[in-house]
Parts: sequence; structure tokens; C-alpha cells
Amino acid sequence: ANLPPTFVANFHDEEQVKKMKYRDLGGTGLKVSALGFGGSALGGVFHAVTEGECTRVVEETIRAGVNIIDTAPWYGQGKSEEMLGKALKGVPREAYILNTKVGRYEPEIEKMFDFTAERVTRSVEESLVRLGVKYIDIIQVHDVEFAPNVDVVINQTLPALEKLKVAGKVKMIGITGYSIACLQEILERSSVKIDTVLSYSRLTLMDSSLLALLPQLTSKQVGLLNAAPTGMGLLTRQGPPAWHPASEQIKERCSRAAKFCQERNVDITSLSLKFCLQDERLPTTFISFATQEHMEANLRTAVASMTREEEECLKQMGELLNSDMNLHWEGVEITRYWQELGKKLLLEKLYRQ
Repeated sequence: ANLPPTFVANFHDEEQVKKMKYRDLGGTGLKVSALGFGGSALGGVFHAVTEGECTRVVEETIRAGVNIIDTAPWYGQGKSEEMLGKALKGVPREAYILNTKVGRYEPEIEKMFDFTAERVTRSVEESLVRLGVKYIDIIQVHDVEFAPNVDVVINQTLPALEKLKVAGKVKMIGITGYSIACLQEILERSSVKIDTVLSYSRLTLMDSSLLALLPQLTSKQVGLLNAAPTGMGLLTRQGPPAWHPASEQIKERCSRAAKFCQERNVDITSLSLKFCLQDERLPTTFISFATQEHMEANLRTAVASMTREEEECLKQMGELLNSDMNLHWEGVEITRYWQELGKKLLLEKLYRQ
């Protein structure tokens, strides 16, 4: 029947797997579930997590047919990878496609990013140990726009990952980022084959910037990974976390849209996810969760069609959110990063502080 290559008899729930949509990931040869599992919540990024519940959530999510997982050392400074490693012990390795990242690490500003060949090589070895696996399916350069320049990624980071690919530690190489222009430039200039591109919050109810990348991805047969369909919490009832980089104007518009949906008995989170899942151009969309309740809601949404009420709300979203422009925060975090880093280095060097 329509079972993906990752299906394992006596492990998967066959009925649930048959309901899940699977799509080709560019020219990678991989068939991925339309719903992908994002690992950031396992790192305690959104709320405190317990090992028992995380293990149950990961196992049940894969058993239901979700076959692609995305994590990073940055999520909880290794905690997400460690949690995943424990949770995956009881899951057959062929049942999932496992992605992690290199380049972004610590909360301290001067230790946050390191794209050097030596560091990313060590990073992959560390991730393999934390995840408890012999190889990583897709290794990705994390948030490429934070590198001092694109040349660093092209001349140091990507060639180091290519060596790890030759050594069999990783199967494929990807890049991730929020800046569409930066992703485009690396795709154009890299001599190392790039298999996948991940961007987040760029194809949502409030921002369709990601569409500009599609022609290039199609011509190069690069697989597209979409993430953060709620814009990192903006398109939810409870609203975004305090650290969210969006402007007050964007937060206000999203809050208004959430209220509009709620008045019509529609959950804007579910609407945001369905909006991405039903788009055939998106092979997979990652959403992160670490509780039974959130898992069940997301798995239900993954196989459900849009209700009439949701379709009615969707028609109004353009006007409520982005009728005059795409809503985004491009440049905000990068500017803040370089300002803080520059100030810290200057204080150390000039003032010995």
C-alpha cells in the first residue's frame, strides 16, 4: 500500500501511517512525512520537560508515521539531542530520518556561534554521542546569516561537512536560516553539494517570503524543509515568548488575528499548521512539542482537512495580517548580535573589562 520506505512492521501503527501524507524531499530520494518533528521543545526551550514524557512523545510520534526529526546542539545546549538519544533507544534506526546542526552553541554572546572547520567537525562527533547513533541523515549549518560572512560558510564550514560525509558520519548536507537572500547566495556559490534548505517562519499566514526561494530549489533539486508555522508562537492563542524578536506592531496584528479566530471557534495554531501541511510545495513542516497533549493535537491536525470555519477564517487572514506587506523581523537579531559582541570585545580589549 502507500507505506513509506521508513515503515517498520511490528513497530509502526499501520493504520495511522496510511493516513499520513508523504512527499518527496527535492532530489534527495527521501520520502518525508508532511508533519516533521522539531526537537527544540525537548531541550526545555518553551517549558520544563521530563524524560519519561519526552520518550513517550518521541516514540508515539514516530509510531504514528512522522519520519523526520530536526534538532540542534543549540536547543537547550545539548539537552534536546540528549533527550532524543534516550527516546530513540527503543526505535528502529531505519524508522526515522535524523537531522541536526552545527555552528550555533552557547547563550554567551562570544560563544554563541563558531563556523570554523575544526569546531563543526568536533560538533558532529559530540552530536553522534548525544544522539546515540552511528550516522546523521542530514547535517545542517545553523543560521548561516550569523557567520561573519558567507565566505566562512563556503570555504570552511561546508568543506568540513563534506569530509564527514565521505567518512560516512553524515549522509547529506543542508543549510538553515531566516534570511532568504543569504540562503540564496550560499546555494548559488557553494561548490559543496547542498541537499536541503531549512527556513523558519517564512511561509506562514503572515509571511510568504519563502516562495522566492522555490525556483532556485527546484532547478537545483534541493529539498525544502519548512519550520515554525506559527512564527515561533506569534500565531497562537497564548502569544509569543518574551524573547521573540518581532516588533510590537507585528505582535499586535497576530494577537488580533488569534482573537478573530477564537471568536469563530477556530484555533489559530491548528489553522497555521494546516495552512502549511496542505501546501504540496512544502515536503515537510516541523513543529515542536514535548507533551502528550500537544502531540495528540498535532497528530490529529496532520491528518485532518480544514473545517468550513477554518476556511472562512483563512480568507480573512490576509487582510488581518499581511495585506500590505510580509510581516517579518529580518535583521533585528543579527544587528543585536553584532552590537553586543562588538561592545563586549571592545570592553575586553580596550578597557580590560
